[in-house]
Amino acid sequence: MRQKTVRRRLAATLAMLVAISGLALASPASAAPGDTGDDGEGAPKTLIQQLEAASKGFVEAKEALERSRKRQTELAAKLKELDKQIAPRQAALDDIIQQSYRTGRLGPMSALLAAQGSEGFLDRAETLETIAVKENAAVASLKTTRDAQQAAKVAIDTEVRNEQKQVALMAKRKVQAESALKAANTGGDDKTGEDAPQSSDKAVSSSSKQKAGAAPRNSDGSLPSESCSEPDPTTSGCLSPRTLNALKQAQADGFTRFVACFREQNSGEHPKGKACDFAADKNGFGGVATGASKTYGTNLANYFINNADRLGVLYVIWFERIWLPSSGWKAYTRGNGDPSSDHTNHVHLSMR
Repeated sequence: MRQKTVRRRLAATLAMLVAISGLALASPASAAPGDTGDDGEGAPKTLIQQLEAASKGFVEAKEALERSRKRQTELAAKLKELDKQIAPRQAALDDIIQQSYRTGRLGPMSALLAAQGSEGFLDRAETLETIAVKENAAVASLKTTRDAQQAAKVAIDTEVRNEQKQVALMAKRKVQAESALKAANTGGDDKTGEDAPQSSDKAVSSSSKQKAGAAPRNSDGSLPSESCSEPDPTTSGCLSPRTLNALKQAQADGFTRFVACFREQNSGEHPKGKACDFAADKNGFGGVATGASKTYGTNLANYFINNADRLGVLYVIWFERIWLPSSGWKAYTRGNGDPSSDHTNHVHLSMR
């Protein structure tokens, strides 16, 4: 009897172990981004390409618009200064003309013949030369100013047309990005928008408001073209200088948890060295972020958004949402149902 009881207990224990083993097999550990068969951004290649083109085009048009408006301001100030110069230079020329009229100015030969004696002849010749020099200088000065004034007006008109062109292009790129999301059934306005929850931890939430060190720009304010030329400190791959700067700036401002940047895949910015995945958990890509881990991810996403212009951000993905320069936060739900492709365990950063 006792032997049967022991056997029943052993059988029950064995069944429990088998059940536990089955559960363990049915619940695999969270995969890292890119390990689930997608390209790490949780969306088809065509959608990623559309978002890249639309976001890049929008930001470039926005920067061109800002340069155009700055140029218009400079030209308007120059035109105002030229307008001030016109009146006194016109008055100076008028004075010379009136002086010539009052002295009964004749032709040069008549004036010389009317001179009395050799000394008078020389004095009259010198006077004629002085008047001619002054008059020519006044005419040249006035003409130069008027030419510059006209050139400034033409340049302003050109910049106004350029501004209108860039505004239209920005609108077109915005539609392109949002249409691509809708076509992929990921679109729709995200009601949380840019007012994502902020951390109650002041030490962390203040980091999201830090001003990052700006990426180097060309003399006209545009971003230089870059390749995957710098060693990636998070993998054995490479990064663009701009991406490396964004990584270092985020770490310097307190976002020091696990990061993985370069990787080989079929689309997106990772194989170009222009993207990084920032884990929400301290030690790597875990399950769906909650509590302090989710707060960390939210603050990091906000950090990149707040510094988008300074760093050269293309877009940010976090917790089934994507932030686009043209549209702000949008729903982004084309993942495979796991934390990595759904971006619920890491913040994805794509750079220009």
